[in-house]
Amino acid sequence: QEQLVESGGGLVQAGGSLRLSCAASGSGFSFKTMGWYRQASGKPRELLARITGGGSANYADSVKGRFTISRDNAKRMVYLQLNNLQPEDTAVYYCNTYPRNIYSWGQGTQVTVSS
Repeated sequence: QEQLVESGGGLVQAGGSLRLSCAASGSGFSFKTMGWYRQASGKPRELLARITGGGSANYADSVKGRFTISRDNAKRMVYLQLNNLQPEDTAVYYCNTYPRNIYSWGQGTQVTVSS
């Protein structure tokens, strides 16, 4: 059964950093473009960053220069380094494939940034 498990969230002060991890099961991981998404309370889920199997990355303007996506195909892991976090970054963070979300959504990992 293919699934995703996100981890690494927490409570940080503005300006702080976190590193999120996403463990994926199933086959063909290295061929899949993976993305990190987030959903703040009362808002729709948004794509933050995506990375191809070969490591090419793209970012939303809102996180460009602050967040870095990476992956380890051998471990079937995707990471998101979050730097200079701001209160508006508070949300539940998820990973999934891009552009089509092949996996069922995991539980996500909560990131809370205090001012």
